[in-house]
Amino acid sequence: MKRLVALIILGLVLLGPAVGTLPGQAVTASPPILLTSCGQSPGPAIIKVVLQKLGLPFELDPLATASALQKKKESGQPYGSIIIVMGASLKGMGAAGISIDDEIKRINQLIQEARKQGLKVIGAHVEGMKRRAQGAAAGDTTDEQSIEAVAPQSDLLLVNKEGNSDGRFTAIARSKNIPLVEVEKNMDLVEELRKIYGK
Repeated sequence: MKRLVALIILGLVLLGPAVGTLPGQAVTASPPILLTSCGQSPGPAIIKVVLQKLGLPFELDPLATASALQKKKESGQPYGSIIIVMGASLKGMGAAGISIDDEIKRINQLIQEARKQGLKVIGAHVEGMKRRAQGAAAGDTTDEQSIEAVAPQSDLLLVNKEGNSDGRFTAIARSKNIPLVEVEKNMDLVEELRKIYGK
């Protein structure tokens, strides 16, 4: 009996608190927003439509750099936050003449500069399992590399629930104590981003 109780307690400890934007955990962010990609997937276009619908000021720059972030601040009109869309497209990176290693280096430098400026970093994954290794060609791990580069460094994870069906984002959120918001459908992003940006 004692062993059973001990196992139950251990299980509860391992499970930890439920991940989500619980009361007191909610993450808020400020515009204007820099919207970029880690992996040159079409995902940012989905977020772009939502931001336009909400009337939030943003700039879409798929190849945004740390120096661009610095220049924006020096201009007296700094960004208030960054949304980095995870997921890689070999076609997109090929068109831009870059590799996933180039993308990861750029994103790491971008996040470092964002931290210096005190900007909130939102990691978004909105294309579901088709933008995960399960939907990639054999041997292509670029989607997962994009996630590994962005998700653990984010202040908030905003993901399509179907793309988290294996619990990948939940595991990262729990290990790094990052609030995680899941949406059933991408149209639900409107309400979630409204909450985040107070619109």
